[in-house]
Amino acid sequence: MATESTENQAADQVVSATASTAAPAATAVQEKPAATKAKTGKLSAQELIRAFEAEQLKDELPDIYVGDTVKVGVRIREGNKERVQPYEGVVIAKRHGGLNETITVRRIFQGIGVERVFMLHSPQVASVNVERRGKVRRAKLFYLRDRVGKATRVKQRFDR
Repeated sequence: MATESTENQAADQVVSATASTAAPAATAVQEKPAATKAKTGKLSAQELIRAFEAEQLKDELPDIYVGDTVKVGVRIREGNKERVQPYEGVVIAKRHGGLNETITVRRIFQGIGVERVFMLHSPQVASVNVERRGKVRRAKLFYLRDRVGKATRVKQRFDR
């Protein structure tokens, strides 16, 4: 707080010094940036949050539907190294929207079903590739949790 007030005072002194030495036309030019600064300072909290979230959204995400088999590249840090580990499985649920959009991906690993929830716009998600489209008639595929073996297969869709 103290550094901000000293910076503001220093900026006011510089503006007043330049205004006294400059021509009257130049002072009108100097006032315009101050007006835009005041305008940006009066943004509502919702507008600030909306602007911040718009910056964080990823552009290159494909259309993902429930039932699709996807390969998610997950960034993993090991010490000072970083690598991308693929996680492939069936999307059994989609939730939320915008910056908070998540998908739940289920795969079978060593005979045990493993589910992970990924925030699509998170920095930890390096990439999302749709390997194949699934033909399903439900919004959530939680019934796959009770199935074993070939019963967990989802038909392939060719029209998307």
